[in-house]
Amino acid sequence: MSVQVPDEKTQIVGSKFWITLTVVSAAIMALLDISIVNVALNDIRAGFGTPLDQIAWVSTGYMMANICIIPLTGWFQKRFGFKQYFAISLMIFTAASALCGLSWNLGSLVIFRILQGLGGGAIIPTSQAILFSRYPKREHGMANAFFALGAITAPLLGPTVGGYLIEWLNWHWIFFINVPIGIIAVGLVLKHIDEPEFKAELAPVDWTGLALLATGMVSLQYVFEEGAREGWWDATHITVLATCAGVCLITFIVHELETSHPVVDLRIFRNTSYLAASGLNFLMGTALFAGNLLFSLYCGNVMHYSALEIGTLMLQGSCIQIFVMPLVGRFGSKYDARVLIALGIVLMSYSLWLNAHLTTEADRATMILPLFTRAIGMGFMFIPLSMTALSDLPQKIRGNATGLFVLTRELGGSIGTAWMSNSLTVHTAQYVNALSEHVTPYSAATQSQLLMMQGVGRMTGRPEAAGLTLLNMRINGQAMISSFNIGFMTLCGVFILALSLLMFLKRQGKGATAPAGH
Repeated sequence: MSVQVPDEKTQIVGSKFWITLTVVSAAIMALLDISIVNVALNDIRAGFGTPLDQIAWVSTGYMMANICIIPLTGWFQKRFGFKQYFAISLMIFTAASALCGLSWNLGSLVIFRILQGLGGGAIIPTSQAILFSRYPKREHGMANAFFALGAITAPLLGPTVGGYLIEWLNWHWIFFINVPIGIIAVGLVLKHIDEPEFKAELAPVDWTGLALLATGMVSLQYVFEEGAREGWWDATHITVLATCAGVCLITFIVHELETSHPVVDLRIFRNTSYLAASGLNFLMGTALFAGNLLFSLYCGNVMHYSALEIGTLMLQGSCIQIFVMPLVGRFGSKYDARVLIALGIVLMSYSLWLNAHLTTEADRATMILPLFTRAIGMGFMFIPLSMTALSDLPQKIRGNATGLFVLTRELGGSIGTAWMSNSLTVHTAQYVNALSEHVTPYSAATQSQLLMMQGVGRMTGRPEAAGLTLLNMRINGQAMISSFNIGFMTLCGVFILALSLLMFLKRQGKGATAPAGH
């Protein structure tokens, strides 16, 4: 397809079709890799003979690299340009994927996953920045819809795709599948993306900022990922790393605001609308990632679904996004973005409320309804929120702003999942103790339940012991359900508070056609 001349001045020129296909496919590949690995952890552990408490490093290593590189994408884009930086990131990700598939033990796999995360973390914000730079301002809604389709649906496809690859082949192929896609994507980037007016910024490298950011973000991500397993503040190294993260990141913020050539320009947060949108994005990441974590655990531990069944269920409940996202991207500019975001917040909160009222008797339709509602809410929220945060920013700072905006969602997800994981453990123990207080030999209800369970356990030849075991399982099961309920209700309550940030957002939509900054 020949190069198209843009009808408004844009930083990137080239075929919209091929550029959109390339960057969205690359973003889907990188995002898919985050969730696809989770379903393969048991197979990887069995293949390497790895202890259960160490296998999480396969995910932790990737996320550490991811969350470290994301805020640096703006600086790399200004120094190397979108085309060169995006192509190099894809090459790193593709090569690391091949190495992951060829890894021979846990240590090698973790090292290659860190390398993969350095490439993958750059792909996501750069994909969105390229679309904004190629599409004229009036078409940013549709550009964002294309990106949002990948950003939201890829994590949901991961468990299903991973389940089929493992069932048909083996766990190595969850990495090998990236290789042909990555090679094709690199070729398309080199052929179709062009920046005729790009001039590299050769300002001095802020090595102090880089060191502070890397140390602080890696320490923070480790605390989020491993804190619950290590007992949080009961573990000395978690306390030390949390302190290190706090000191490094606070020092980093002060340093970046004072230096003349910051590696991450935090001055963008002086823009009130961008700051409020980032806050909403943080809360959206918290609710989305933590909500999906709780739902997956509920399906596995309470409903006893298999990994493939969970992935299929989440895919069925969320496929409505394929229709909602393009519609919002196409027609959303006719309405005030704040109204659409408010509708999205209400729908997402309602979906969490529905999750909080699930029972063991729930049929498949009842399980899908919260996912369906959340998917529609995300469709109404994701695109207008990104538009409000990024579309009106000058071109020269948009790359930096996009990286920070993506980072807020990732941090929200990390904090939310760590928070809900710890909450689930703590509340389950509390509910077990509370329920056990009412289970006494003098309680008529207890005696009735025990007699019934002893009847079930007569086949074992030890009805009394079997009855007590079944009663204990029932107490633990009910405690777990109550813990899930309070977790979902907590997320619902926190997320509904996001409505208070709407008053700080700049008015968007209703035919706004102001030209983009350059």
